[in-house]
Amino acid sequence: QVQLVESGGGLVQVGGSLRLSCAASGFTLENYAIGWFRQAPGKERERVSCTSRFHDTTSYADFVRGRFTISRDNANNAVYLQMNSLKPEDTGIYYCEAGSGCSSWSETYDYWGQGTQVTVSS
Repeated sequence: QVQLVESGGGLVQVGGSLRLSCAASGFTLENYAIGWFRQAPGKERERVSCTSRFHDTTSYADFVRGRFTISRDNANNAVYLQMNSLKPEDTGIYYCEAGSGCSSWSETYDYWGQGTQVTVSS
């Protein structure tokens, strides 16, 4: 069964850190581009970061660049999102998605998980 599971979310104070994990079963993440998206209440889902399928090129949204880092752990079939210097506006549900390329559009990805809640309190 193909499944993506996000974990690592929680409640953190401004300036704190969290590391989100995206674990896969039923397929190999190494063969896919992996995007991290987030969705805040009342807002559209937006891409936060992505790591490409072949050259492992990474990309970041301007609002997280320098604070977040995406990385792969192929041995454990996982992708991580290290989030530092968190701000209240980083609050939302974070999703990992697997697809053929690093599209900005969530709808173009093949697989996604249920998400993990991140809440940053001021």
